[in-house]
Amino acid sequence: MRIAKILGIVALVYVLLVTVFESLLGYFQPQGPGTLVITTTDADGNPHDRVLSELESDGKAYVAVNHWPRAWYGHVLANPEVTIRRGEDPVGQPHTAVAVAGEEEVRVAADNPTGVVFRILTGFPPRHFVRLDPKDETAPSSAP
Repeated sequence: MRIAKILGIVALVYVLLVTVFESLLGYFQPQGPGTLVITTTDADGNPHDRVLSELESDGKAYVAVNHWPRAWYGHVLANPEVTIRRGEDPVGQPHTAVAVAGEEEVRVAADNPTGVVFRILTGFPPRHFVRLDPKDETAPSSAP
């Protein structure tokens, strides 16, 4: 009984640690070299910004879905038209976000591993990747 109580307390402390870490990360959204701001749109057309680490694989830009809070990922799946801002650039560049799978996902994961400490602090969420394809603004418009 005593062991079960200790294990329960350890599990509760761990869940609280992950919750606090994820909440602070989401609230402060720290930016630095290698981060970008992705602007997604929800079902009502409202824009939402999220700071993410930019990843690279095979010469293409990616972001990872590394955390339990992932509303931005749901927005991307529903509406893949996003804007990306890097550094101090005040104007976002249009991109199409593409969820990756299969061999591409395996390659991107191998090219961009996460450390064990990060995985522990985030509570071992499932990891997915999104490729950020720049929109070709020189392409002719299909609008009449």
